[in-house]
Amino acid sequence: MKTKHTYIGAAVYHILAMNSFHKFKKEFIFEKVSIIPIDDEPKSGYSHTAILAKVLKSKQNRVYFKALRAHNKVNYSAKTLAYRLANPRDFTFHKKTISNIVLVDDIITTGTTINEAIKTIKKAGESPMFALTLADARDL
Repeated sequence: MKTKHTYIGAAVYHILAMNSFHKFKKEFIFEKVSIIPIDDEPKSGYSHTAILAKVLKSKQNRVYFKALRAHNKVNYSAKTLAYRLANPRDFTFHKKTISNIVLVDDIITTGTTINEAIKTIKKAGESPMFALTLADARDL
């Protein structure tokens, strides 16, 4: 994860995606799934969530890029829960009438990003099935 904002980050993320999300896709059988990468705005030359979501694409799974974008471009890296709660991402959900939504993010630290994404999608009348993350950094 330390390569996330470096020039080799995209290649590392692709390898990690192939060794995790791609294997998940082979086992996950569900018709017409809508894959939504959380805030897939490119940073450092690429979007880490877009790379992860792309490997989930199949005949049954469609990826909707640019569907869930943050208006507040605040950086949550190494920030506390209090900071994250005080500075929400302010997501906009750009797709309507899609169902069987699976959210994709790279890392869950406090859960605020995923929780805010779910609230935004529910406000648009949809209900995500679940979220996939590459890593879980929460203190348990």
